[in-house]
Amino acid sequence: MTQRIDQTFADRKAKGQAAFVAYIMGGDPDRAASQAVLNALPEHGVDIIELGMPFTDPAADGPTIEEAGLRSLAAGTTLTTILEMASEFRKLNDTTPIIIMGYCNPVHHMGYAVFAERAKAAGIDGAIIVDLPPEEDSELREAFDVHDLALIRLATPTTDDARLPRVVAGTKGFVYYVSMTGITGAAFTQAASVTEQVAKVRKASGLPVVVGFGVKTPERAAEVAKDADGVVVGSAIVKELHENGPDAALALVKSLADATHGA
Repeated sequence: MTQRIDQTFADRKAKGQAAFVAYIMGGDPDRAASQAVLNALPEHGVDIIELGMPFTDPAADGPTIEEAGLRSLAAGTTLTTILEMASEFRKLNDTTPIIIMGYCNPVHHMGYAVFAERAKAAGIDGAIIVDLPPEEDSELREAFDVHDLALIRLATPTTDDARLPRVVAGTKGFVYYVSMTGITGAAFTQAASVTEQVAKVRKASGLPVVVGFGVKTPERAAEVAKDADGVVVGSAIVKELHENGPDAALALVKSLADATHGA
């Protein structure tokens, strides 16, 4: 529900804080381990969860998330698995928003109307479909509108003033500002340009703006949080989970959340 997303940002804004958004790849390294991490994210400071759905050709993702997706697929994860994980999470938590993030192919294969209906039933609040541009997302957006789900779009440093209104039109929940051109996990762009771009996107959309791609450390998260309504970290968490296990990944999540919240 967009209501959960709206409430989350309102609560953080009332405290003068940015929201912390954490990405994990659903099903990595397997269903059970991924479910345990997913369930634990809110108690480690996560305000909004981005739950990745694996795909064989993740063009916008760097090697860390691409490899996580391949591990997930090897473990048998499907889009249905991702929806089931959200349902399990909702048995424990009815307040933290969950955003599915991934590529159009699995959603198209399921069918936009069916996906929207099943996502709503699973307790999903919205989706970021990174390879579905505004010119091609009307069918999915209409299906989402029926179920009060947020279709969240991406703005980038190359989104110019002429295109920005089209990008934000019909967007609900928040706008995801990609802080750099390139793939996930790459180097962060200059902070000054982020400040300017966040203000521009917020003005154009009237929505909270979260900043992601390239945020890896608590120090960087705290810096971004000064300007953004939310900070997204994905690759660093996925990498920590793979290399050092759930406890280390959740400790990193807590440090990033604390930094984002100004603790």
